[in-house]
Amino acid sequence: MDWEEVREYVNQYCALRDIQYAAYELYARKRGLTAKELFVLDIIWFAPDGCLQSDICERLSATKQTVSAIIKKFLKQGYVSLTESETDRRNKIVRFTKAGIEYTKGIIPPAAHAEIDAMSDLSGEDIAELVRLTTLFSNYMKEKFEAIQE
Repeated sequence: MDWEEVREYVNQYCALRDIQYAAYELYARKRGLTAKELFVLDIIWFAPDGCLQSDICERLSATKQTVSAIIKKFLKQGYVSLTESETDRRNKIVRFTKAGIEYTKGIIPPAAHAEIDAMSDLSGEDIAELVRLTTLFSNYMKEKFEAIQE
Protein backbone atom coordinates (compact mmCIF):
# COMPACT_ATOMS: atom_id res chain seq x y z
CA MET A 1 0.00 0.00 0.00
CA ASP A 2 1.43 3.41 -0.85
CA TRP A 3 1.87 6.31 1.56
CA GLU A 4 -1.26 8.18 0.39
CA GLU A 5 -3.49 5.12 0.82
CA VAL A 6 -2.14 4.53 4.30
CA ARG A 7 -2.62 8.23 5.10
CA GLU A 8 -6.31 7.94 4.12
CA TYR A 9 -6.73 4.98 6.47
CA VAL A 10 -5.01 6.94 9.24
CA ASN A 11 -7.52 9.75 8.70
CA GLN A 12 -10.43 7.31 8.84
CA TYR A 13 -9.06 5.66 11.97
CA CYS A 14 -8.50 9.02 13.68
CA ALA A 15 -12.07 10.07 12.87
CA LEU A 16 -13.35 6.86 14.47
CA ARG A 17 -11.15 7.35 17.52
CA ASP A 18 -12.49 10.89 17.80
CA ILE A 19 -16.08 9.60 17.75
CA GLN A 20 -15.27 7.28 20.65
CA TYR A 21 -13.55 10.01 22.64
CA ALA A 22 -16.40 12.45 21.93
CA ALA A 23 -18.86 9.92 23.37
CA TYR A 24 -16.89 9.86 26.62
CA GLU A 25 -16.51 13.65 26.62
CA LEU A 26 -20.23 14.24 26.10
CA TYR A 27 -21.16 11.68 28.75
CA ALA A 28 -18.73 13.29 31.21
CA ARG A 29 -19.88 16.84 30.44
CA LYS A 30 -23.53 15.90 31.09
CA ARG A 31 -22.41 14.84 34.57
CA GLY A 32 -20.35 17.97 35.25
CA LEU A 33 -17.04 16.22 34.62
CA THR A 34 -14.21 16.31 32.13
CA ALA A 35 -13.31 13.13 30.27
CA LYS A 36 -10.09 12.86 32.34
CA GLU A 37 -12.13 13.11 35.56
CA LEU A 38 -14.47 10.42 34.23
CA PHE A 39 -11.51 8.17 33.44
CA VAL A 40 -10.06 8.71 36.94
CA LEU A 41 -13.40 7.73 38.50
CA ASP A 42 -13.46 4.66 36.26
CA ILE A 43 -9.99 3.55 37.32
CA ILE A 44 -10.80 3.98 41.01
CA TRP A 45 -14.18 2.25 40.61
CA PHE A 46 -12.59 -0.86 39.19
CA ALA A 47 -9.91 -0.95 41.90
CA PRO A 48 -11.96 -1.92 44.97
CA ASP A 49 -8.87 -1.93 47.20
CA GLY A 50 -7.85 1.49 45.93
CA CYS A 51 -5.13 2.42 43.51
CA LEU A 52 -1.95 4.44 43.53
CA GLN A 53 -1.96 7.92 42.07
CA SER A 54 1.10 6.89 40.05
CA ASP A 55 -0.90 4.03 38.50
CA ILE A 56 -3.61 6.47 37.45
CA CYS A 57 -0.95 8.71 35.87
CA GLU A 58 0.54 5.80 34.00
CA ARG A 59 -2.78 4.40 32.80
CA LEU A 60 -3.97 7.80 31.50
CA SER A 61 -0.54 8.99 30.33
CA ALA A 62 -1.28 12.05 32.44
CA THR A 63 1.07 14.19 34.45
CA LYS A 64 1.24 13.91 38.21
CA GLN A 65 -0.04 17.52 38.41
CA THR A 66 -3.12 16.72 36.30
CA VAL A 67 -4.04 13.65 38.31
CA SER A 68 -3.29 15.41 41.62
CA ALA A 69 -5.62 18.28 40.67
CA ILE A 70 -8.41 15.84 39.83
CA ILE A 71 -7.89 13.85 43.04
CA LYS A 72 -7.78 17.11 45.03
CA LYS A 73 -11.16 18.13 43.55
CA PHE A 74 -12.72 14.78 44.50
CA LEU A 75 -11.06 14.97 47.93
CA LYS A 76 -12.65 18.40 48.57
CA GLN A 77 -16.03 17.00 47.52
CA GLY A 78 -15.58 14.13 49.98
CA TYR A 79 -15.62 11.45 47.26
CA VAL A 80 -12.14 10.00 47.81
CA SER A 81 -9.66 9.48 50.60
CA LEU A 82 -5.87 9.32 50.42
CA THR A 83 -3.65 7.07 52.48
CA GLU A 84 0.09 6.59 52.33
CA SER A 85 1.34 3.50 50.55
CA GLU A 86 3.06 1.11 52.95
CA THR A 87 5.77 0.42 50.38
CA ASP A 88 6.39 4.03 49.28
CA ARG A 89 5.24 6.85 51.56
CA ARG A 90 5.55 9.37 48.73
CA ASN A 91 2.82 7.56 46.84
CA LYS A 92 -0.80 7.79 47.91
CA ILE A 93 -3.53 5.18 47.64
CA VAL A 94 -6.81 6.62 46.38
CA ARG A 95 -10.07 5.05 47.56
CA PHE A 96 -13.69 6.03 47.37
CA THR A 97 -15.48 7.17 50.48
CA LYS A 98 -19.08 6.08 51.03
CA ALA A 99 -20.16 9.38 49.47
CA GLY A 100 -17.85 8.70 46.52
CA ILE A 101 -19.34 5.27 45.96
CA GLU A 102 -22.84 6.76 46.05
CA TYR A 103 -21.84 9.51 43.62
CA THR A 104 -19.94 7.27 41.24
CA LYS A 105 -22.37 4.35 41.09
CA GLY A 106 -24.69 6.46 38.94
CA ILE A 107 -21.86 7.35 36.55
CA ILE A 108 -19.37 4.53 36.03
CA PRO A 109 -21.52 1.36 35.97
CA PRO A 110 -23.87 2.78 33.29
CA ALA A 111 -20.85 3.83 31.19
CA ALA A 112 -19.24 0.41 31.62
CA HIS A 113 -22.49 -1.26 30.58
CA ALA A 114 -22.67 0.96 27.50
CA GLU A 115 -19.12 -0.05 26.52
CA ILE A 116 -19.88 -3.74 27.06
CA ASP A 117 -23.19 -3.49 25.20
CA ALA A 118 -21.49 -1.74 22.27
CA MET A 119 -18.77 -4.37 22.06
CA SER A 120 -21.22 -7.25 22.51
CA ASP A 121 -22.92 -6.14 19.29
CA LEU A 122 -19.81 -7.53 17.58
CA SER A 123 -19.18 -11.23 17.13
CA GLY A 124 -16.63 -12.94 19.33
CA GLU A 125 -14.29 -13.19 16.36
CA ASP A 126 -14.67 -9.49 15.59
CA ILE A 127 -14.01 -8.56 19.24
CA ALA A 128 -10.84 -10.64 19.30
CA GLU A 129 -9.71 -9.15 15.98
CA LEU A 130 -10.47 -5.60 17.13
CA VAL A 131 -8.44 -6.07 20.30
CA ARG A 132 -5.62 -7.83 18.45
CA LEU A 133 -5.30 -5.14 15.79
CA THR A 134 -5.73 -2.26 18.22
CA THR A 135 -3.01 -3.72 20.43
CA LEU A 136 -0.70 -4.10 17.46
CA PHE A 137 -1.38 -0.58 16.17
CA SER A 138 -1.07 0.95 19.66
CA ASN A 139 2.30 -0.69 20.22
CA TYR A 140 3.54 0.51 16.81
CA MET A 141 2.28 4.03 17.56
CA LYS A 142 4.06 4.09 20.91
CA GLU A 143 7.27 2.82 19.33
CA LYS A 144 7.19 5.32 16.42
CA PHE A 145 6.40 8.31 18.64
CA GLU A 146 9.11 7.37 21.13
CA ALA A 147 11.58 7.19 18.23
CA ILE A 148 10.86 10.78 17.11
CA GLN A 149 11.11 12.16 20.65
CA GLU A 150 14.72 11.07 21.00
